[in-house]
Amino acid sequence: MTGFWVDRRVMVTGGGGFLGSAVVRRLETAGAPGIFVPRSRDYDLRTREGVARALADGNPNLVIHLAAVVGGIGANRENPGRFFYENAIMGIELMEQSRLAGVDKFVQVGTVCSYPKFTPVPFHEDDLWNGYPEETNAPYGLAKKMLLVQGQAYRQQYGFDVIHLIPVNLYGPGDNFDPASSHVIPALIKKCADARTAGADHIEVWGTGSASREFLYVDDAAEGIVLGAERYDGPEPVNLGVGREITIRELVEVIARLTRFEGEIRWDATKPDGQPRRALDTSRARERFGFSAATSFEDGLRATIAWYERTRA
Repeated sequence: MTGFWVDRRVMVTGGGGFLGSAVVRRLETAGAPGIFVPRSRDYDLRTREGVARALADGNPNLVIHLAAVVGGIGANRENPGRFFYENAIMGIELMEQSRLAGVDKFVQVGTVCSYPKFTPVPFHEDDLWNGYPEETNAPYGLAKKMLLVQGQAYRQQYGFDVIHLIPVNLYGPGDNFDPASSHVIPALIKKCADARTAGADHIEVWGTGSASREFLYVDDAAEGIVLGAERYDGPEPVNLGVGREITIRELVEVIARLTRFEGEIRWDATKPDGQPRRALDTSRARERFGFSAATSFEDGLRATIAWYERTRA
């Protein structure tokens, strides 16, 4: 427990989701006495009325905005307009209404998809504006990046304490395993585990396997968000990651080994790889508020696979 959280009334949008549930658990451990999670069935955060009602009912003095419409490459390609509009409008209205309601601090959680397609590796926060994002997820990434602009503008004009944190790709127990909308790790775990159970002799994987990604365990991401909310008050965006990358080909091999799938891996090169490389410079988070990821990648994968096997059973 820390003294910072003792008198904080916290509202966590998306607090019932994958990352949000982990953040709520971490806030409870930190000693936050009142955590309000507005559920989508009760509050439509895409509307001004829904946002205003949530703020009135929760009466927070600190807001952590995690609610988002997300998905993998396929979902982004099929829903570019929806992903842009719903993510932008939620954040814009929530930040504006929070300011008007007298909220003390607003934590905006962005996305690594905001970075330019060809960003020097490791991605440094100062490179955010040096090009256009990877095309398949650009609408989502740009919607989130506009909230960085809004937060900096509100800090400049109104003195509103808005911070912007950028987590890399997340994974962990409780992730989304729906093939229509899941990200790469849960999609691969499901493919490998289900193929092993069915006795299939192969799986098919999108792309060439040459793209690289960095992955952050969900509980580590929650730790970074809570530490940032407590200790950071600057206008500059801050990466949350581990600072190491792995190619998709290597990732498939690791997941196949951990799920005990021994069949053939077939690559569908007609499908997109997405951004060529993705790995973050994590020095700013370490220097500004002391965050370093603690979970080893294989330990995190084992926990995620075990959760999927239990849930599927």
